[in-house]
Amino acid sequence: MTALDIVRIPVLSDNYVWLVHEPVSKATMVVDPAVADPVLATAAERGWTITDIWNTHWHPDHTGGNAAIKEATGCTITGPAAEYERIPTLDVQVRGGDRVMLGAHAVDVWDVPAHTAGHIAYHFREDEAIFVGDTLFAMGCGRLFEGTAEQMFANMQRLAELDDATRVYCAHEYTLSNARFAVTVDPDNDALAGRLAAVEAAREAGEATVPTSIGAERATNPFLRAPSAAELGRIRALKDAA
Repeated sequence: MTALDIVRIPVLSDNYVWLVHEPVSKATMVVDPAVADPVLATAAERGWTITDIWNTHWHPDHTGGNAAIKEATGCTITGPAAEYERIPTLDVQVRGGDRVMLGAHAVDVWDVPAHTAGHIAYHFREDEAIFVGDTLFAMGCGRLFEGTAEQMFANMQRLAELDDATRVYCAHEYTLSNARFAVTVDPDNDALAGRLAAVEAAREAGEATVPTSIGAERATNPFLRAPSAAELGRIRALKDAA
């Protein structure tokens, strides 16, 4: 199967929008466009026409560009059925267990509630990639705005079952702050200490630190490594207060 072209577009203060192009069909999809203009410009630079927007959840920094991109391109907007009332631009509602397509690439929809009640993720199984919105971050997880530690723990357990090589496309550049917090709750983790040093160097050089991988997160992410929902909730509360 032809490899996808995936482009990271930094917007706002720390958001990443992902532009995903399937070369055979020329389908081009945007994940969680916070704003429109940089996304439209990036697609135009590559000669790509945006055909789809896929939203993971309703927050404005993930949906704010929907309407303008749709007006400019006529694209189809897909997102969580449980949050359709909060995403008025949705054309297609999906939920966990559904399958969507980008060209010939089949994509499984996962329910991953906790950050928001209807949050979903998009798993490109054959491409070993998953777009997780604000559920999993490099060495972190999303705040529990509309859900529970039990829900987030279940999400982490499911993600941890993916192959180490699976690339994780999250929506924010939170890695440095996450790493600095992670070493306070897992101080004896040599892999984590080494990753913190690498992230500090990357950010000092102005480099992005995502996508990450399931293997890297399994080794260094205290939320993915938490042995129970209670422990995940405990460290999430510590992070919220930090």
